[in-house]
Amino acid sequence: MSAVVRLLDGPFDPAAELADFTALAAGAGAIVSFTGLARSEDRDGMALTALVLESYRSVTLRSMEGIAAAAHARFAIAHSRVLHRAGRILPGEAIVFVATAAAHRRAAFEAADYLMDRLKSEAVFWKREESVAGARWIEPTAADTADLARWHAREQD
Repeated sequence: MSAVVRLLDGPFDPAAELADFTALAAGAGAIVSFTGLARSEDRDGMALTALVLESYRSVTLRSMEGIAAAAHARFAIAHSRVLHRAGRILPGEAIVFVATAAAHRRAAFEAADYLMDRLKSEAVFWKREESVAGARWIEPTAADTADLARWHAREQD
């Protein structure tokens, strides 16, 4: 089993990460990956010039590692990789990469989905959108909260 978690200050190549992860997970029956990209517009349709993710490196990394450990405890996955950018990110650049490997597809899909829902709402980042109109801090949306709540509801079952 392996869980790789990295907090990056610069761009990364999702295709290269997936190729490396696939080689690491040789023998797995399923590999699922997700790459999140910086949007070109904010929630109001205003053109964005950048997304800025601020972090307190040790705290942010520890939060990401805890989320990855929880995914391994909850799902039958053999390997995971979580990469997340911090700093100034331009529209179209990769922000996050998640990959999971398991014997069967359902565990790989669910673990990747779980990782993304928790990263989006619980990883310790301060997010700011910058546009020609100025900058504003952003928080998780109601949809993000609902996505996260479905995992907590399953814990209660």
